Amino acid sequence: MATGEHGGHGAVATIDPDSLPEGTVVTGSGRVSAAEVFHEPDRTGPFTTPQLARLDEALTLASRETGLLFAIYLGDLGEKTETRAAELQASLERAPEAVLVAVSPGQRVVEVITGSEAKLRLPDRGAKLAVMSMVASFKESDLLGGLLSGLRMLADQAGPRR
Repeated sequence: MATGEHGGHGAVATIDPDSLPEGTVVTGSGRVSAAEVFHEPDRTGPFTTPQLARLDEALTLASRETGLLFAIYLGDLGEKTETRAAELQASLERAPEAVLVAVSPGQRVVEVITGSEAKLRLPDRGAKLAVMSMVASFKESDLLGGLLSGLRMLADQAGPRR
């Protein structure tokens, strides 16, 4: 059982029900309850919640299997796409072991940036094959499928955790 004082020295506040905003009432116990209008979440992103869950699972599995950190950036990369992607990759936790897949659909650009340790396990040739696979899916308007297959290919190329 909880004990304590409310409103100072045992005082109880009284509320005039007419002064409450619309949708607010004083309950039988004296508590104030307010209703709020439900608004659908803003879904401006390209993925649904289940698709985001699949993408998160793919990132987690690729990272767990290889011991590398896989990350995805989806958005505009500016004029110097490779430079911006490298900056984003360098900002990742465990950057030397990180692999960033940066996709800018509006610019039609895909960059795969590997940290110094990840580069030893993921050769450029393997990354290029994954990019080619992703681009093929993107051309078919399958952004999620391209990212999922690209992650699988990159993880396969990097091999199991060492």
